Amino acid sequence: MAFTHALVGAALVAPVVAFAPEFALPAALAGMVGGLLPDVDLFVGRHRRSLHFPVAGWALALPAVAVAAAVPTAATVAAAVACTSFAVHAGSDALGAGNEMRPWERTSAEAVYDHLRGRWVAPQYWIRYDGAPEDVAVTAVLSAPVAAFYPSPVPALAVACVVLGVAYAAVRRRLPPVVEELVG
Repeated sequence: MAFTHALVGAALVAPVVAFAPEFALPAALAGMVGGLLPDVDLFVGRHRRSLHFPVAGWALALPAVAVAAAVPTAATVAAAVACTSFAVHAGSDALGAGNEMRPWERTSAEAVYDHLRGRWVAPQYWIRYDGAPEDVAVTAVLSAPVAAFYPSPVPALAVACVVLGVAYAAVRRRLPPVVEELVG
């Protein structure tokens, strides 16, 4: 669920909040954006393949973290968090369901594409599907420390992620026929 990915991105900023609070706001916002960015491939390309790099994403994230550690500025820290969140997103998609319209039916063996190996990574179903109750629970758990310790406006964004996540979960299983009707 996009809201879970955004909050994972914000949660990655915990060390920044603790040790370099002056960078917390740009890092948290960058983490949320980096967590959302891979899902742009829902609209451009093939979902979970075009902008998802579960292994190769770290080739961008690790050097960005090294640069931020060597030259800590708001820009380098934000870039490192965004790149890390981007990489974590793709890897975490493999922990969920397959890349299909009705993931609760478990008809796909494709969770996320590994560009280095040239093959799809199989879904693990730790979270049965995006918008499942356990997905909302993860979102809610991640939102608590983000809402409690991060600078404004990040707490409001965390609460919005939970509210929108609950709303999405309430309609998730009813969405496939609507999407199919719209897309044809």
